[in-house]
Amino acid sequence: MDNSGKEKEATALMAEAEKKMKSSQSFFGAIFGGGSSKLEEACDMFVRAANMYKMAKNWCAAGNAFSQAANLHLQMQSKHDAATNFIDAGNAFKKADPQEAINCLNRAIEIYTDMGRFTIAAKHHITIAEIYETEMVDIDKAIAHYEQAADYYKGEESTSSANKCLLKVATYAAQLEQYPKAIEIYEQVGTHAMDSTLLKYSAKDHFFKAALCHFCVDMLNAKLAVQKYEEMFPAFSDARECKLLKKLLDAYEEQNLEAYTDSVKEFDTISRLDQWLTTMLLRIKKTIQDDESDLR
Repeated sequence: MDNSGKEKEATALMAEAEKKMKSSQSFFGAIFGGGSSKLEEACDMFVRAANMYKMAKNWCAAGNAFSQAANLHLQMQSKHDAATNFIDAGNAFKKADPQEAINCLNRAIEIYTDMGRFTIAAKHHITIAEIYETEMVDIDKAIAHYEQAADYYKGEESTSSANKCLLKVATYAAQLEQYPKAIEIYEQVGTHAMDSTLLKYSAKDHFFKAALCHFCVDMLNAKLAVQKYEEMFPAFSDARECKLLKKLLDAYEEQNLEAYTDSVKEFDTISRLDQWLTTMLLRIKKTIQDDESDLR
């Protein structure tokens, strides 16, 4: 379907909206009133134009039109409508200009936090974090936005939403070798999970990941951590993850690379290792190889 006609219509609407804005600010507009109703009409036109640009897949023009509408709403003190339009602008820009999408979403977040709408603000911090993850590949900034979202969720007593964000932070922190930060989060989320009937089963995964982070730092730390997790959460002792950790610790103590590799392979045949676990296990394996070569 040819949408080029839609783009022309949108451009004409934008010009009309600009005219309305100017006439609302003119001397006669001010004297005879009707300025605010003209601004409202201009807002509607910007939004209609933005939707036409969307149909024509001109994402930057759509984002720009939504931003214009948002700024007008701010002028008229319609904060909620302004925030909605900034979100619309952000969603349009996401497809063409990630940095501009982030700018628009940040404007919306400012409005929502000002209104005390922290749960909505948190949701949009997650969107920004995802843009940094996938489009901008700036992991440090992604982490910062996941942490901010988690803070807002905690403040609103949405612990499970906060923990989802924190687990993202822990995943990246461990990849960036910020092990203490990752350990703290995995232990905190694991402790919360073991006290919940619904989440109890996932606690072992969090303790497993925390122990692997300890292992990357120091083998003795990992050994003590495993003992601590077994005392805190007796069900952990029977988990395959705990048994694997003990085999890996033994293999490490004996500097037995073959036993280490076989234990990992055996675990992988039943529970597939994801990319993160594979990375951590390879880092630990490398320390055995390094120690072996040091002894030669």
